[in-house]
Amino acid sequence: MKTLSTEDKNYLMGKIRDIPDFPKPGIVFKDITTLLRDPKAFGFLMDHLEDRYKEMEIDFIAGIDSRGFIFGAALADRLEKGFVPIRKQGKLPYTTIGEKYALEYGFDEIEIHIDAFESDKERPNVLLIDDLIATGGTATAAANLIEKSGAHCVEACFILGLNFLRGDRKLQKITSVYSVLEVD
Repeated sequence: MKTLSTEDKNYLMGKIRDIPDFPKPGIVFKDITTLLRDPKAFGFLMDHLEDRYKEMEIDFIAGIDSRGFIFGAALADRLEKGFVPIRKQGKLPYTTIGEKYALEYGFDEIEIHIDAFESDKERPNVLLIDDLIATGGTATAAANLIEKSGAHCVEACFILGLNFLRGDRKLQKITSVYSVLEVD
């Protein structure tokens, strides 16, 4: 599977804005809205993702609420696959299954429709996608939820991986992990 050259990674990273002290002091927020508003950069990123995944046996693409919807829906359209939203608890209108995960203080839960991955295949292959992986709690819960639903999470893809937080290590126990861009 394809990865980007250092030059291509630098190009895309240059389209992501750093916001110091957001949402609280000491954090440097990686703002992808600047990449999204640039049609050339967004198209370049989507071309890369399409090229990476076009030969993989994927039946569905699942995107994590909410920025994963942007990349997941666009990629699903390009690959002619179904898109499944993974949402915060209580946001989906039909019968759901959920997966809880730990936060710094307490727990949260994500859900999918019980029939989200309905297909002719007994165990459909799902690509999980989101904008960023940090500590890995939400992504790990999402991959567990895909497996719990009877589907198979073939890979988790992130536009940006914050390697210093090591969230990918937790997730690699469930599925392979690919980050287009990485911050050490």
